[in-house]
Amino acid sequence: MTGPQHEAMPARLPDTDLSAAHASVRLLESLADKLGGRASVTAVYGEPITAEGVTVIPVAEVGFGFGGGAGREVGATKTGEGGGGGGGAGAKPLGYIEIRDGTAIYKPIRDPWSDVVLPLAALVSAGAIPKLLRALRRRGRA
Repeated sequence: MTGPQHEAMPARLPDTDLSAAHASVRLLESLADKLGGRASVTAVYGEPITAEGVTVIPVAEVGFGFGGGAGREVGATKTGEGGGGGGGAGAKPLGYIEIRDGTAIYKPIRDPWSDVVLPLAALVSAGAIPKLLRALRRRGRA
């Protein structure tokens, strides 16, 4: 059969390109399984601690990311192009859950800078804004 409908059919990729793609997918799935199982609050901060009738359970934000690529052959000379990958993980403490006498209470860990910088910025702004407004009014009259 000939005609414009059949000339635009997509070319089939060689089996080598498909096997490289499948290998990349398998590698990424394997990395996700291994990292996902290890990137946890327990891995970073340890197990909950119980002492004197109080249990403390750490709470954290844990994340990981990674990426990778595959190689392929190019052109009639079978010149190879490579690929690579990388990844990382991180954890940030958010607080802890304290269980005492059957009652659980979440206690956040506050950033000390927010306790100092925000009130200081508000104080400076409260003092500077009225002076700025007066200077602008004087300028508008002149």
